[in-house]
Amino acid sequence: MPHLQNTKPQQTSECGEVIVLPPVQVRRRTPAFARRMNDFLQRVIPALLGLGLLVVLWQLAAINSKGFPTPLSTLDSAITLFADPFYRDGPNDMGIGWNVLASLQRVAIGFGLAALAGIPLGFLIGRFTFFARMFNPLIALLRPVSPLAWLPIGLLLFQKAEPASSWTIFICSIWPMVINTAEGVRRIPQDYLNVARVLQLSEWTIMRRILFPAVLPAVLTGVRLSIGIAWLVIVAAEMLTGGLGIGFWIWNEWNNLNVENILIAIVIIGVVGLLLEQGLMLIARRFSWQEK
Repeated sequence: MPHLQNTKPQQTSECGEVIVLPPVQVRRRTPAFARRMNDFLQRVIPALLGLGLLVVLWQLAAINSKGFPTPLSTLDSAITLFADPFYRDGPNDMGIGWNVLASLQRVAIGFGLAALAGIPLGFLIGRFTFFARMFNPLIALLRPVSPLAWLPIGLLLFQKAEPASSWTIFICSIWPMVINTAEGVRRIPQDYLNVARVLQLSEWTIMRRILFPAVLPAVLTGVRLSIGIAWLVIVAAEMLTGGLGIGFWIWNEWNNLNVENILIAIVIIGVVGLLLEQGLMLIARRFSWQEK
């Protein structure tokens, strides 16, 4: 009898390989207060280190230089000076607060006149080729001239120191506004102007509705550059013209050998210039469409 083979299929067990996954680490979200504090420390600590380095170098200069004040003596003089910054003891003896306000007033007059003249001129140069060809050579010729070189011209024209200082501010702060405004107008996309031609808009409407909103960031950049130059020049102009102002105050303190007050005035000039520039930068960011 033949041997019967077992035809029942054998069941085979397949063993699958077990893959062990690494544990997933869940990051804990940093609280908002901790993030803000971390950002604050990352900004403040380097600034404090920089100020500390400046004080150390200042102290070394005072040790190695005869007559140069130390940071501590300058701080004592600053406390005395700011105890009454708006005192009046005659027309030639006023507190430093009045001198800063007088300088700011001159800057406001010269800078305001420069803005009234420079911004429209920049629009004309950027919009019309005829005006660009007419004014570009004059700008290229006059812009490199040192601002203080214009002071004698102002004294000759106005016969007084007060308008001459504002004239110097005007002539030195007008160029950044003209150049930046004209460049901003040239960079306007041609599609905007093509749409204006199709709609048959007037030139005034094009200026008001198309050019000015598109050029506003460039205008504010020119204004920010101009205010820094204006505040820089007014100190030197007041040293030459005299009268009430932070520049003349520095020169008067030098004649009285009050070096501590000169260093204090340098800090004040830097702080005021920084505040002016930062204020205009905030306005520029507010109206800048490129960052939105």
